[in-house]
Parts: sequence; structure tokens; C-alpha cells
Amino acid sequence: MFHAMTVKQFELAAVERLMEHAEKLRTMDRRALLGQLQGNLVATLFYEPSTRTRLSFEAAVYRLGGQVVSAENARENSSSKKGETLADVFRVVGTYVDAIVIRHHSDAELDEAVSYSPVPVINAGAGSGEHPTQALLDVYTIWRELGRLENMTVAVLGDLKYGRTVHSLLRLLTRMQGMHVKLYHPPMLGLPAALLAELEQSSIEVTQCDSVADALKDADIVYQTRIQSERLEGFDEQCATDDYAIHVDHLLQLPAHARILHPLPRVGEIDPAIDPDLRAAYFRQAENGLYVRMALLDQILNGSLT
Repeated sequence: MFHAMTVKQFELAAVERLMEHAEKLRTMDRRALLGQLQGNLVATLFYEPSTRTRLSFEAAVYRLGGQVVSAENARENSSSKKGETLADVFRVVGTYVDAIVIRHHSDAELDEAVSYSPVPVINAGAGSGEHPTQALLDVYTIWRELGRLENMTVAVLGDLKYGRTVHSLLRLLTRMQGMHVKLYHPPMLGLPAALLAELEQSSIEVTQCDSVADALKDADIVYQTRIQSERLEGFDEQCATDDYAIHVDHLLQLPAHARILHPLPRVGEIDPAIDPDLRAAYFRQAENGLYVRMALLDQILNGSLT
């Protein structure tokens, strides 16, 4: 049984197979898709807010002919409010369904509880730890936009300390050849020391930048993120967003072939005036999440990943 908990489980060959499967599902007739997960029931348990991740997972199940039972705001509107442990949630819900997709506020609690689930569990974002399916769709987007997954400069901006999407993406990039990562972040929001050490021990070249313009110069991919205000106290979010935002004039520093990604939601760190530019790929990126999650669910529930 395969629990998709971290990108560390995915070698590059597995990522490439997943992307190929996503492309195949993308082009299939919708009526043909309905047979892929027919008879399967998936639970989506979201203890933290979500729009794209929850809806794309649920849409993925329905597109493939499966069905969904869902608990939104489960931290407040489930027996978690009464003190029920996550291990017990998995023990019980796992008897009702064929797979569980979960977003949780504590990566440590999720890691400890997953072994109690009798069905596959997919991590849909865990605290400030990882968000593996976001990284998979990010890499799929890079491949679709640039046609390669090697020899690239990737600029990563914003909250790198609590941004779980960043943590997962950077770990996936260590699987690839010829990668240069440029980092630009508020002083208090740099990468966790353990992750920075992982990068430095890999073949990735890491550069710290001192301005947005410096980060964007010569970048093939710009990965912008928001400040994770829900995990911060006493931090001037507005100041940080202003200082680290991408504005129209920054496009002068960005190569014509480059692409700007963002896991969304954005809250001021990308000027909406940039949206019409071909280099703004974040809404195509969000769409790609549907097909990657379709592919992952199909592989897990039909036995390709075990």
C-alpha cells in the first residue's frame, strides 16, 4: 500500500511516468475516463482551508468515475473538536473508503498517524512540512511550459520557512541535473536549516539574492509564494509583501522564455497587471493540478504505486 506523504518517495523516473499519465488522461474522452475509478470512494479530510487542492482532488475523483465523501474545516466541524486523535480518524474513515486525501495543521501528527490507515493516504498539505502533490504539479507545469526538467535556473521568492510548497518543490529539484536555485526572502523567513543542508549536499547550486531584480535575472522559472501569515505572529506581512512582490517593471529583468509560477492564493505578491503576459503561468499551473491528481489517484488505486 502506497501512502503519498513526501516527494522523497518519488524518484525522477516515477515523476516522469506520472506526468506521462497526466498527459494521457488530459487527452482522453471524458466518457472513457469514467471507468478509471468506477466503484471507488475517496474521503477528503481538510483540517485547514483549501480551494484549489480540495476541489481539484474531488474533481479528479469525479472525472475518473469515482465518488467523494468530504469533511471541510474538519478541525472545527468533526470529532477532532472533541479531541479525537488522527490515528483513530484513519482507523475509522479507512473502513468506509478506498483512499483518504488529507490536509492537516500538524505534519508531525500526520506522519505518526498514517500507519494506522487501512487504505492509501495522500498528503494534501501538512503544516509547514510538505505539500507533495503541489510539487508534482509544479514540475509538470515546468515541463509543459519549457519542455525540459534539467539545466535550469529557478528563482524562489517569499516565505521559504513556512512555505510547504517550496519545501516539496526544492526536494524534487534535487532529483534533476544542472539546477541552479536562487533564493530571495524576508530575513526571518529563510529555508529551514535541515532543508538548506539537503540542498547544499545535493548537486544543486544555491545562491542567496538581495533584490527581486537580482532573483529574476537569468531565471528560467520564478516561483513566487505568499507570506504564511497564519503561521506567524508579530510579523509585518504587508511590509514583507511589498518588499518581495513582483511588479510589471520587474518583467524587464525576466527573460522572454521564462515562466512565473505561484501555488496560489496570491495576496499582493504578484501584480495582477502581469496576468496577461505569456510568462505568467500560475493559472495554467492551477489547471495542471487536476490532471496530476487524476494521474496519482489512478496510479494508487489501480495498483501502479504500491
